[in-house]
This record gives sequence, C-alpha cells and structure tokens, in this order.
Amino acid sequence: MVAKPAPSLDDLVAQLETLPQGVKGEIIKGTLYTNPRPFARHMSIEGLIVADLSSPYQRGRGGPGGWWILPEPGIFLPGSPEFSPDVAGWRRERLVLLPDGKLTTVPDWICEIHSTGRRGYDLRIKRPFYAEIGVAWLWYVDAEARALTVSRLQGGRWLEVGVYGDRDRVRCAPFDEVEIDLAEWWGETD
Repeated sequence: MVAKPAPSLDDLVAQLETLPQGVKGEIIKGTLYTNPRPFARHMSIEGLIVADLSSPYQRGRGGPGGWWILPEPGIFLPGSPEFSPDVAGWRRERLVLLPDGKLTTVPDWICEIHSTGRRGYDLRIKRPFYAEIGVAWLWYVDAEARALTVSRLQGGRWLEVGVYGDRDRVRCAPFDEVEIDLAEWWGETD
C-alpha cells in the first residue's frame, strides 16, 4: 500500500472554496473540517450575543468600548488558513483597526454555540486549538441545556470560571461591566 501525500494548504483552500451551499468549512492545523450551516435557533442566539456585546463594547454605548465584536469572522493563521468561530472579539489595543483584507490576529475572546452534531467538534477540535493559539477567553453556549460556560486560558489550559443558565442575569468576563439576560438568548422575555 502506498500512502497518499497529505494535501497542501493550497489544495485545502481550493476544496474549501468549492464546498456546496449550506456547508461551512474550516481549515484547522492542516485539516479541512466541514459542517452543515447552523439552523435558525443557533443564528438567533448568535445575533443576540453580538447585539448584547456590540453596543457597549464595540460602540461604547452603555459600556466601556475598546473591542471589535464580529460574527463568524474568517481568521487566517499559519497552518490554519481559514477558521471561523461563531462570534469573536479583539481588544482594540491589540487590533487597532479592522483590516480591509484577512484577519490574521488571534482573537482575545471566542464564543461557540453548540449546534446539533457539532458539539463534539467544538469540544474535541476547536477547544484545544483555541488554547494552542492563545485565545484568552472562551464562551460555550449550549442552547439545549440553556447554559453558558465561561473559561479562561491559564498556563495553556482552560480554567472554567463559571456556568450560567436559564433565566440568569450575568456579568461574565471579559465583558463583566454589562449585565446580560440569558433568558433572551433562549427566546424568553419577562
């Protein structure tokens, strides 16, 4: 048996660009991963997270400002020329202006929303990758469990600093200056 050579990053990028509509691809550490595009509930939660954080942290309205908050940004790093967290944030002291081209700076914060069939991928592939590249803060949202898990990178490992859920009103690092009503994420209102 003759081993086939591993595809080059250029080959992987070419494969990524030809994925069918409705399929999301990411290249992490030289491997192409594909998943179906998220469904409506996932996208609703993602939009609410962006809304909860953008005004106070990106725009400085009712909060301290000083961040860029982006939904599904394409991030390009050596060996991983395309990965896209659900939501990511950069402190403006590290990323003064958003580039016109590719984002090549590791985010300070990432939020992933567990979707049907993607939970294992998020936990087994993306979580260790985010630690390896030095993301300081990681939020995992589990819509089925109605839970938010907040972790901080410490010594190259994730330290869980809080788990919140249901109808909690929370102030979670690194965005603890503003209260977030988690019930809204699950589609509940008072």
